[in-house]
Amino acid sequence: MSTATSDPGTASANAGLEERNATPATVSGTEHDDHLGVLRFDFGGDSKDLQHVSWDEWFKTFDERRLNFIYQEQRTDGTDSNFFRLENPNREDA
Repeated sequence: MSTATSDPGTASANAGLEERNATPATVSGTEHDDHLGVLRFDFGGDSKDLQHVSWDEWFKTFDERRLNFIYQEQRTDGTDSNFFRLENPNREDA
C-alpha cells in the first residue's frame, strides 16, 4: 500500500529515509540557475547521474514546488520498500 503526504517531515519519518540510508539528491544536468533539478534519493547505488544535496536544500525545494511525496513503507512480502514518487498536484497531466 502506498501513502501520500505533502509534509516532508512526515514523509521522511514515515518512509524511514534516513534509516534506509537514503541520501537526498538531484539528477545532474536538470538544475536551472541556482535551483535544484529533479529531486531523487540515492539509496547507495552510486549512481553517476545523481548529485548529493543537503536535506535542507531538498526539503526547501520540495516545499517551494508544493510536491506530494508518495511512498511505500513495505512490500507485500513484508520487506522494506524504497519505492517513492514525487508528484506535483498542480500539473495539468497529473
